[in-house]
Amino acid sequence: MIPNVLTVAGSDSGGGAGIQADLKTMLALGVHGMSVVTAVTAQNSLGVQGAWELPVEAVRAQYRSVVDDIGVQAVKTGMLASAELVEAVAELIAGTDAPAVVDPVGVSKHGDALLAASALDSVRTKLLPVATVATPNLDEVAQLAGVRVEAERDMRTAAAAVLAYGPRWVLIKGGHLPGDAVDLLTDGSEEHWLRAPRHDNRHTHGTGCTLASAVASQLAKGQSVPEAVAAAKEYVTRAVAAGFSLGGGIGPVDHGWPFRTGTER
Repeated sequence: MIPNVLTVAGSDSGGGAGIQADLKTMLALGVHGMSVVTAVTAQNSLGVQGAWELPVEAVRAQYRSVVDDIGVQAVKTGMLASAELVEAVAELIAGTDAPAVVDPVGVSKHGDALLAASALDSVRTKLLPVATVATPNLDEVAQLAGVRVEAERDMRTAAAAVLAYGPRWVLIKGGHLPGDAVDLLTDGSEEHWLRAPRHDNRHTHGTGCTLASAVASQLAKGQSVPEAVAAAKEYVTRAVAAGFSLGGGIGPVDHGWPFRTGTER
């Protein structure tokens, strides 16, 4: 049986991030991707020109339709836009017997807001407590926990601050720091530092969505959290290396690199 993975996120019309990136990642990693659309964006390589969230009842109906009939082995969340959607999705995940990877998307690669400021408290108190793994980048750590990470030594403090909200594991993504791309995975007792060389490639749109979807895909295949995160890190590192120009701005990572290189998934 092919594992089923459900993404609950916004649509990126440019195809580099959001649900489009999630489904491409899931296909590349050998799982069956399914989707719950939370919002529609008008988005390209230059930025987000518009965003429209779906009604809570539409999101809930999509989720129930998929989970009640097909079932899931992992769930991944991305853009949830509003407090109402955050709380509805948190409630749905709490009632689902599957690991959940929460990517607390706050802004796009171009700096466009994708989460209402009024939704931050709902993310902290409703969504993070049901997460198996939370995957904030440094901007999202500052937004959610008020911790500014200026150097690698600050990442432990950031991880502790996010863990205080209740996720089982947190992956602090240090890609915005200079030097190697270093991430910290911890559950408060175990620590796993993941390092990769930084590729000289500006086309990195969709890295956060891609990493979280890769973690969910590996969890659905039965890997432990540390194993899943390590495998996801390798996948996204190679996707960044293969990122390509698209339009006039920041291009996407290459989700399909395993197909182009003949690499085993």
